[in-house]
Amino acid sequence: MTALKREDTGKRTGCEGFTLIELMVVIVILGVLAGLIVPQFMDEPQKARVVKATMQMESISTALKKFYIDNGFYPVTEQGLEALVSKPTSGRTPKNYAPSGYLSKLPKDPWGNSYVYIAPGKHGPFDLSSYGADGAEGGSEVDADVNNWELE
Repeated sequence: MTALKREDTGKRTGCEGFTLIELMVVIVILGVLAGLIVPQFMDEPQKARVVKATMQMESISTALKKFYIDNGFYPVTEQGLEALVSKPTSGRTPKNYAPSGYLSKLPKDPWGNSYVYIAPGKHGPFDLSSYGADGAEGGSEVDADVNNWELE
């Protein structure tokens, strides 16, 4: 077996690599693109959480309306949203409660907090809210509340 030898003639073909200037130009272009594109995707998780909260609130509102149709009243604040999962034993007792309840379980909002339910509400027969990322009433941006009376 013979070993192959590579001869170095000292000639350059111009294809050995990139110059420092070329690499710098590419890095600057990538930096500019990242600066333009990344901020647009940074807000997407927050928007997705608001959409999820909206959908969950619509589902809870539908269950509350079914409860009302069956029983002629909404659960009061003291009974809370738990009245949709199991028949309330305190306060006004529903006479036509659905055998399997109105929800299989109560969802947490996308930030891991419980939804706030007030009945009778200030904005309608009931008020349903998620207090956003901070879990406290009020706030802006990621901490902004999502309220059923503001949904379209």
